Amino acid sequence: MPGRHFSFQRYLQQHLPHYVFVSILFVMGVMFGTYMVNALSLELQMSMAQDLIGFFRTVAQEFEGSAPQPQSFAAIFGSHVKWVLLILVFGLSIIGAPLILFLVFIKGMLVGFSIGYLVGQFSWKGLFFAVISIAPHNLIVIPVMLVSSVAAVSFSWYLTRSLVMRKQAVEARPFKSYLATHLSLCLLVLCASLIQYAFVPHLIEWAAPIMLETG
Repeated sequence: MPGRHFSFQRYLQQHLPHYVFVSILFVMGVMFGTYMVNALSLELQMSMAQDLIGFFRTVAQEFEGSAPQPQSFAAIFGSHVKWVLLILVFGLSIIGAPLILFLVFIKGMLVGFSIGYLVGQFSWKGLFFAVISIAPHNLIVIPVMLVSSVAAVSFSWYLTRSLVMRKQAVEARPFKSYLATHLSLCLLVLCASLIQYAFVPHLIEWAAPIMLETG
């Protein structure tokens, strides 16, 4: 136990600045995504709002006692795990770090746009709907992506130091550790996908009538 504690403490000391930087980049993406909502034309905002209202009506009226399943589990899992796999692949390149950071920013932008649009169109109801429809699975997906990004950027820098600066072969142990980390993260993504598939549709079904209430 003491050895493990020391190892974890050393890991935090080495990577805490990386986690802070990646987290700030993600938050910047969220802020940029919310700003993009204001850049949409009024006609487009109204059209998107009508589409959402139509979706809420469909859920409220047609799915009595049966939560809507707009996506298969495979599609949901694939939409999340592709981020981790892309980061994994980019981390295997000595020029992958900028691409990884770009993915973190884009993910933040997508989350920020979704939340910003819901709040902008539906006020407190939009925030309420974002909490129950976006937050449950993203409470796992977002930390997974941040951990994956830090691991990938660190491994990319390791490759750069080994192959370019020191001109030596890459050791097998760091590579195996890198792959094992991402395999574990994929399992967490699987759990997040199960939450989105099994529970979020029921929450959406419950919330749909509330979203249609006036006042």
